[in-house]
Amino acid sequence: QAQLVESGGGLVQPGGSLRLSCVASGTIFSIYAMGWYRQAPGKQRELVATIISGGGTNYADSVKGRFTISRDNGAKTVYLQMNSLKPEDTAVYYCHARMATLGLHDYWGQGTQVTVSS
Repeated sequence: QAQLVESGGGLVQPGGSLRLSCVASGTIFSIYAMGWYRQAPGKQRELVATIISGGGTNYADSVKGRFTISRDNGAKTVYLQMNSLKPEDTAVYYCHARMATLGLHDYWGQGTQVTVSS
């Protein structure tokens, strides 16, 4: 059984920064893509950023230039550095990973709240 655990959410003023972390644990043979998604109240879950095992990244247009995704393969951890935060970034942020455990599966974290407000 594998799981993802996020940390680092909270309340921040507009223009501020936060860093999210997500650690994978359990019986994991390999981690392919890892990423972050978010869901604001009344909206569908949307992709924020993804990173593959080789380091290639992809970002939503709304966060390009402000957010940076990175990963530590040895620590089975993915990070999301969020700078210049805006009120519209307020959402629950979910970690995602496609991992080879007992088969190839998609895993989701429990979510962490990010609130950008003055």
